[in-house]
Amino acid sequence: VMTSYGDGVYKSTDAGRTWKKMGLELTRHISGISVHPSNPDIVYVAAQGALHGPSAERGIYKSTDGGSTWGKILFVDDNTGCSELSMDMKNPRILYAAMWDHRRLPWEVRSGGHGSGLYKSVDEGKTWTKLTKGLPEKMGKMSIAVSRANPDKVFALVESDTHKELGGLFVSNDAGASFSIASKDHRLTQRAWYYIEVFLDPKDENTLFVFNSPGLISKDGGRTWSNIRGTHGDYHHLWINPDNPKNMVV
Repeated sequence: VMTSYGDGVYKSTDAGRTWKKMGLELTRHISGISVHPSNPDIVYVAAQGALHGPSAERGIYKSTDGGSTWGKILFVDDNTGCSELSMDMKNPRILYAAMWDHRRLPWEVRSGGHGSGLYKSVDEGKTWTKLTKGLPEKMGKMSIAVSRANPDKVFALVESDTHKELGGLFVSNDAGASFSIASKDHRLTQRAWYYIEVFLDPKDENTLFVFNSPGLISKDGGRTWSNIRGTHGDYHHLWINPDNPKNMVV
């Protein structure tokens, strides 16, 4: 759905009044930035990459000097970018990533391929393990989130259209070692290319939000869902105050 692209990462050290460009111009589409909770010089960038063709400038990048220099720490192939990166805020050495094999062509949206997969690192991105147990064999766009309330609980929203392994919301209670289906509610993954967003309450491991059209909330770990009301029908991003979950920005 994108019609333009970005030109890299920017940084502000004065609460947003002024900005400095910090590189990664050729990543084109950046899906997320994660900052270490106690050392702001450690920064991870999830690069979805170029939309219309192959590119080596995609994957996950890391800086240990506040963005002055960058190193690529996870790369699958020229067609696979990172659609989501989630850091364990209780142990920021642990990272979860959703890698998405995709291409936007004039006549086709190709979502999914052999490059798609979920990954975990326990050593600040030095090495990565592919997560497979309980997940569909073929996957399209995905998001992944680790709970602040219980870091052993990880949710993944997965687009999949294989005959026996339809997508939906998956949950792990063992820090990604295995997953099981939490919900096959079609509303969670409809218009996957445009949405696929899952957010977790920082205090309650069983309260989560999936953003789509409409926005949805579950208070029982994803089994049942109700609509969020009072705003526009398209829901794309949510910030929840980690100290006061009643304080949100949508």
